[in-house]
Amino acid sequence: MHLDVLDLRAFYYRTKLGRSAQRGLQEALRRFWPDTRGLTVVGFGFAVPVLRPFLGDARRVMALMPAPQGVMPWPAGGRNVSALVEETRWPLEAGTVDRLVVMHGLEACDSPPALLAEIWRVLAPGGQVVFIVPNRSGLWARRDVTPFGYGRPYSFGQLEGLLGHNRFMPERHATALHSPPSHRRFWLQTAPFWERIGQRFNAQFMAGALLVEATKQVYGRPPADARKVAVPGPLDVLGGLTRPKPEVVAGRGWARATDPPARRRGMGLSGGKSDLPRSHRSVITAPVQSGRRFRSPSN
Repeated sequence: MHLDVLDLRAFYYRTKLGRSAQRGLQEALRRFWPDTRGLTVVGFGFAVPVLRPFLGDARRVMALMPAPQGVMPWPAGGRNVSALVEETRWPLEAGTVDRLVVMHGLEACDSPPALLAEIWRVLAPGGQVVFIVPNRSGLWARRDVTPFGYGRPYSFGQLEGLLGHNRFMPERHATALHSPPSHRRFWLQTAPFWERIGQRFNAQFMAGALLVEATKQVYGRPPADARKVAVPGPLDVLGGLTRPKPEVVAGRGWARATDPPARRRGMGLSGGKSDLPRSHRSVITAPVQSGRRFRSPSN
């Protein structure tokens, strides 16, 4: 269930708590991507609060907002770069996005696998995507005074498992919004202090939001009309330079059932004169059936 774009805009741009959360999320995301010069940066969901720092150096910035949520023009006072799109069908060519931010999009979508498949399609080889989701064990997911109190919250294990099952490789993770989700002046003024404490000790239980960076997995697939090719062994490439294989010498080995009678006689196992000792001859020539010696009937 997506929140309305008017409610999201009112929280991030008209409340002190929203502006404080905006600063904390921007700093956490900027630590992942300090330099985006010449790259295409795209946000999905309601990611405009964290996209503004990229307007100055990125080659292109776009904000995609799902239809159930609604859209608003952004940035204010500049050329609009936001667009209303379907949740799982974006008007972008495959492999054209270098950096992608998903915020208030994954936890509210109807079909996470379908959304992840669309993200995988538009992401360029070597591209990176950051998912910003509510922390299941944090205070922000337990109160509905912020947008992080709606939708499905995640833990690091749950989010990384979901990404792994949809052809993404989690690379790095971080936490943000370590101060309580309160509009009181004390907590708003001390929010930078709590952010430093949370970043220093990696206090996941204090965080209100989780950030996971991932890359797309690309597997090589052989063509449909590919044929198997026999690869020679390391000694076969020498051709006839290797030593010849040893052969069985007549009278010194065991006869096989497929050998001709002349060969079997030469090996001393059937007719003719055998060159084996007498003590061995009776054992070899005695017929055996079912593990027992067979006695021929008496005349």
